[in-house]
Amino acid sequence: MDKKEYQEKLEAQIKEWQAEVEKLKAQAQKKGAETKLEYQDRIKELEQRVEKQREKLDAMKGAGEDKWKEIKKEIEKETNEIKAQLKDLFS
Repeated sequence: MDKKEYQEKLEAQIKEWQAEVEKLKAQAQKKGAETKLEYQDRIKELEQRVEKQREKLDAMKGAGEDKWKEIKKEIEKETNEIKAQLKDLFS
């Protein structure tokens, strides 16, 4: 997968995560007060992680060949962590 294809894939993934965050926010509103606060904290953390991915995507767009591969490794590591966090929140 070349740089452009990877960027497009990541952009789509970020949009998907943002939609999932919105679903989680809606679910949190239906929870009791204590659980709602816990959800809100975890959702905020998740939003920050997704925003970091967006920042890395932006950095990747201007990066040369060697640098974008380095950024890609960071993105892939964080992607796995975001997916695990989403799985945990949705279960």
